[in-house]
This record gives sequence, structure tokens and C-alpha cells, in this order.
Amino acid sequence: MSFFNSRTPLVFAHRGASLVGPENTFAAFDAGISARADGLELDVQLSADGVVVVHHDLTLERTTNATGPVAAKTASELACVDAAYHFELNGKFPFRGQDCGIPTLAQVLRRYTDLRLIIELKNNVAELGEAVVREVRAADAGERVCVAGFGARAIRTIRRAMPELATSAHKNEVRLALYRSWVRVPSYKAAYQGYQVPEFAGHIRIVSPRFIRHAHQAGFHVQVWTVDDANDIRRFLNWKVDALISNRPDVAVAVRDAWTETANKNSLL
Repeated sequence: MSFFNSRTPLVFAHRGASLVGPENTFAAFDAGISARADGLELDVQLSADGVVVVHHDLTLERTTNATGPVAAKTASELACVDAAYHFELNGKFPFRGQDCGIPTLAQVLRRYTDLRLIIELKNNVAELGEAVVREVRAADAGERVCVAGFGARAIRTIRRAMPELATSAHKNEVRLALYRSWVRVPSYKAAYQGYQVPEFAGHIRIVSPRFIRHAHQAGFHVQVWTVDDANDIRRFLNWKVDALISNRPDVAVAVRDAWTETANKNSLL
């Protein structure tokens, strides 16, 4: 498997199927797989003992029954928190007390051996980049992983340590590519292979038919987050995006499959 190569647009479960399961837990990841997502998107940072753990926020309060910085606890301590504590579904908390701790990246790589993974770095530090490379190599997962992140330092560390590993553009690289697209002088050579971007950043439109066209002309892939509405999904598919990152992979997969079937029929006419 090569991370970007696919004959049809891909669907990634954003932090797992995070509208039906507690984000960045095995419960949400398993729900994404049940929805037939092609891959998972997840967030990583370092624990107090230098282990790569899967969690979005730098602190624990929003999603767990614990408090304080993630970086202040060891991986073993983080595994024991209730990462589903605040997840509510239909007025209930169905995953509380179900052993939904914070997993490590190594556990995720071992558990989902046949899935593409987008690994987003939450700390812009070289140490995190180095640790992620160690885990990806240990799992022999290089061909099915793409590393993303807003900060340049961690991404550059990844690219130096494992140049064959797919990475997406960091924030400054996206900004430059967008400016160049605006003036119709698109980027044709870069250290990354794709863009994982929202449609808008504030009031600024990033994803447009022109941006996608310029990316494709240069051989770059465009993966859009976070797309949950069926009409938006169809619109992006018509614009020829390469992947959708969704909190509702069940919706995204159903719309993608119907769109693909129609496109295939039309190509035979």
C-alpha cells in the first residue's frame, strides 16, 4: 500500500468516528472501521516518559476525567484515565467506565495493520518527530502513514529522519502554496506530497477548484477536513478532492460510493 495511491477518493475517520464514539480512542477508531473508512486520522503528543500517545488537546479536561497537561503524566497513567468520560450521545454517556484510556501510537499501529493513518503532530518539537519515526519504523508502517502538523520543526525532523515517509504541507507551506495559486504561479516542487487542509481558515478560502487543479498539476494530493455534511461531500468530490476527513465516515463513505458508481457509469457512456 502506498499512502496516497487510490483509484477512488479516500475517506478518513477524523479522530475515529468522533460523532459516534469518544475521539482518539479505540472505540471511535473501531466505529470508523465499521463505517468502512479507508483510514484513520489521529493526533499525537509526548507523555512525561517520552511515549507517543494519542490525544488532541494539550490538557486532559475536555475529554477525560483527569486534569492537567498530557505531558505531565506517563503513558501508563494516561492509559488509566477515562478518555470517554465527557462523550455524550443522545443525552447519555455510553462509554464511561468502559476502559477507554488514552492509547499509545504503538498500540494503534499494531491494532490496525491494514489501514492508512494520518498522524497529526500536536507538539512542534523535534523530539516528537523522532519518536514518531521510531514507532513507524518499529511497526514497518511507512507505506501506510502520512504525518501532518502545523509546525515546521517537527515535520522537518520527520523528513530528515525518514525521507521516504509521506508528509503533508505544514502551515507556512500551505500559506505559500495558496498565495502562489492566487497569482496563478503554483508550486511544482516541495518536500511534501499533499495538503490536508480545511475549506476555510477564518475568512480565507483554502480549498477551491483552482487550488485543487493547481495541486494536481504539480502531483500533490488534496485531503479536506472536516467534512460531515452530505452536500459538502458531494461538492468536494465534484471538485476532485483526493480524500475526505470526516467525523461521520459512515455518511462520507455512502456518499463517496454512490458518487463513484455514478462517475463510473458516466465514463462508459
